[in-house]
Amino acid sequence: MSDPYQIRKRREELNGRQWPIADIEARFNRLVQNGISKKMLDREKMLREKEAILDRVQRQAEDYCYLMRNCAKGSATALLEEFGLGNLDIIRALGPFPGLAMSGGICGPVAGGLTALGLFFCHPDITKHDDSGAYLYGRLFINRFESAFGNLYCPDIQKRLLGKYYDPMSSMENLKAFNASGARTQCVIAPGIGARIAAEIILESMAR
Repeated sequence: MSDPYQIRKRREELNGRQWPIADIEARFNRLVQNGISKKMLDREKMLREKEAILDRVQRQAEDYCYLMRNCAKGSATALLEEFGLGNLDIIRALGPFPGLAMSGGICGPVAGGLTALGLFFCHPDITKHDDSGAYLYGRLFINRFESAFGNLYCPDIQKRLLGKYYDPMSSMENLKAFNASGARTQCVIAPGIGARIAAEIILESMAR
């Protein structure tokens, strides 16, 4: 399988990472206190700084997932913060979305990425019902995410990142095994790459 987002390399890097948990928590607490700031996006500046933005979004998604232990929230928080989208109630609502409540369903970063793309590409007037942009960009995101990981579903992505599927909500024994597998540091790869792909699509749309 091709590895355009360097998943193997990222796994190796994260194995040795010292997580600055106090700094991550302080940043998140500021976000909670101040809310998500609306932004006037400077298209030219953002396109010039594209790679820096993508790197930042990926790292922030990893950090937020590590802090919150939730891949859907982690990916969405990084994207909403970077592009000034939505509000923190949206992040709260994503709580049950990792693996569709850990039922073996769609991976949480798919939900997080699609949420951000919906906020960015859907018409701001909610009564406009004939806007198809979010479908088109959402499909592009799904295709790229699946290309990166080989699948959209949590069990297969766990196998890719952890070596096996643990089904952590099925029993206390499975949950303990999941936690002991290094999941907290390795599962952050999916929201990091998912957020990067979504940000990449947003920035590409600005170049058109």
